[in-house]
Amino acid sequence: MSTRALLRGAPPPDAASAERAAPAPRLLRVWRYLRLALHLAEGVATIALLHRFSSRTRREAMRRSWSARLLRVLGIQLEQRGETVAPGCMLVANHVSWVDIFVINALAPAAFVSKAEVRDWPVIGWLAARNNTIFLRRGSRGHARIINEETAALLDAGRNVAIFPEGTTSDGCSVLHFHAALLQPAIACGHPLQTLALQYRSADDRFSRAAAYDGDLSLGQCLANIVAERSIVARVTVAAPLATTDGLDRRALAARARAQIAAAIGAPLPERAPSGLSPAPETPPRPRCAAR
Repeated sequence: MSTRALLRGAPPPDAASAERAAPAPRLLRVWRYLRLALHLAEGVATIALLHRFSSRTRREAMRRSWSARLLRVLGIQLEQRGETVAPGCMLVANHVSWVDIFVINALAPAAFVSKAEVRDWPVIGWLAARNNTIFLRRGSRGHARIINEETAALLDAGRNVAIFPEGTTSDGCSVLHFHAALLQPAIACGHPLQTLALQYRSADDRFSRAAAYDGDLSLGQCLANIVAERSIVARVTVAAPLATTDGLDRRALAARARAQIAAAIGAPLPERAPSGLSPAPETPPRPRCAAR
C-alpha cells in the first residue's frame, strides 16, 4: 500500500463495498476515443481561430459549452447540488482527477491555479494555458508573489478563480490536508471563498474511483479507466460563500472549507501528513490588491 493511501484514513462505507460494474462495450470505448480526438481538435481550432476575436463573455460561454460536451463524450453526467456559484469568489475544491477542471468549467467557467507540470501535458496543457490557467512553480517566493497578484486582480475584476488546496489528487474517498497559503489572495483582498465538493459516482449512486488520477497512475491509464466505464456521475455540491472579512485567519478558513467539503462527500478528515511525507509549499507573500 502506498504512503498516500495510508494517509487517507478509512473510506466511506459505500467505497469499501463498491463493486466494479461491467465495462463499457469495446465499440462504445472506440467511439468515445474517436469523439474525444475530434473534440480536442475542435478545441484547438476554436482557441487558435476565434478566441482573440471574442469578448470575455463569449469566451467563457464557449469554454463552458466545450467542457460540458467533453464530459458527455467521456460518458460523464454533471450533477449540481446546493447553491449557485457566485461571481468574484475563490472556488475551493477537493482534487480527484484532471477531469475536475472541466467539471468546474462546465458548471461555472473559472481561472485555475495549477501546478506548472500541467503546462507540459499534450493538448490539455496548451488548452489550459489559453484558458486563464495560472501555473504555479512550487518553492519560488518570487513566482508565488506574481501568482498571488494575478489571482487578486482576477477576483477584483469579478472573475472566479479555482484552487485545489490539497496540492495533489486523492481517490475521492477523503479530503487531504489543505495548504492554507493558497487562500491568501482572497483573504488579503476581502473576496469570499466558495467550496465545491467533487465526487464521482456510478449510475446506481455508488462511489466510483474510475476518474481518480492518483498514485502512480498515468494520464493515459486514467483516461482508459474513464472510457471503460458505462457511465459516471460527477456530483458537485456547492456551499454558500464563506466571508473572509470576519477576522478568521487563513488556517481557520482552510479548516472550515475542508470540513464543508468532507461533510458534503461523507468523508473522514484524516490528520495532516507527517513531516517529510507531504510537505507544504513555502508560504507565499501577501498580494497587492488591484485597484477597485
